[in-house]
Amino acid sequence: MTCDRKHDVYDASCPCRQVLDLLANKWSALALGALEDGPRRFGALRERLDGVSPKVLTATLRRLEDQGLVDRTVYPSVPLHVEYALTALGKDACGPLAALRHWVVANIDRFPAEGGARSAP
Repeated sequence: MTCDRKHDVYDASCPCRQVLDLLANKWSALALGALEDGPRRFGALRERLDGVSPKVLTATLRRLEDQGLVDRTVYPSVPLHVEYALTALGKDACGPLAALRHWVVANIDRFPAEGGARSAP
């Protein structure tokens, strides 16, 4: 991946935009956070990420794996045992994403209520 202006996320052709899109996705950010404490099986991830459908979680984990943020390990057993774990790159991404999650939690009351009128700051 290359772009004309090296690492300019504001340039439409910059590959940084693809990574930003992946990490700014709600389910990607939450899945990475759920893996911070160690590897998890699909069912455990789905339980932790309340509200995610199996289809969306599968697609999210595939995107994260394709981009080198998550490893998928299949253990040959009956029934099949599959675990997902952070790679070194995934662990590096968790710091900024955790900071964003903490900021959101700390500031959620400053945002207008869903469907409500905007309030003055």
